[in-house]
Amino acid sequence: MNRVLAKLKEEFWAILPPTLYFFVALHLVVLIRVLMLEGTGIRATTSVSVALAALILGKAVLIADLLPVINRYPEKPLVYNVVWKTLLYQLIAAAVHYAERLVDFARQAGGVVAGNEKLLAEIIWPHFWAIQILLFLLILMYCTLHELVRLIGKDKAKQLFFGPLPSRTV
Repeated sequence: MNRVLAKLKEEFWAILPPTLYFFVALHLVVLIRVLMLEGTGIRATTSVSVALAALILGKAVLIADLLPVINRYPEKPLVYNVVWKTLLYQLIAAAVHYAERLVDFARQAGGVVAGNEKLLAEIIWPHFWAIQILLFLLILMYCTLHELVRLIGKDKAKQLFFGPLPSRTV
């Protein structure tokens, strides 16, 4: 029983940072989306669905980090892995964003194919791309910080961000 509790605790502490990051980031996306949709009659996502999405993204990031393809450039400068991971996560985020819209339109149209046709005809592409740009920047920030922490270590990162800072000798 102790091993099960230890494993659950380990999983909790592993999923907490990406989940918190995406929880805040996705709320920022929702806030911007609400501002863009004001007056259009289109409903915005609720905080509960954002929390669920953050949990899913947090776990998805941890699972993706276990895949051999994710750390494709371990011996190269950090920018290689940052760009690679950002592109992979962005493709997934774009697909999820489109699928989220598709579900709404499929319900209205009575089917996925009809919903997709309606979505393609009615989607506000500037809004879609604005959200994609924002998600790209948020994912890029996450990947950059994640790679830096991986390189310098969690303990050193905590010390640099939260102190105490090592004393400098000149």
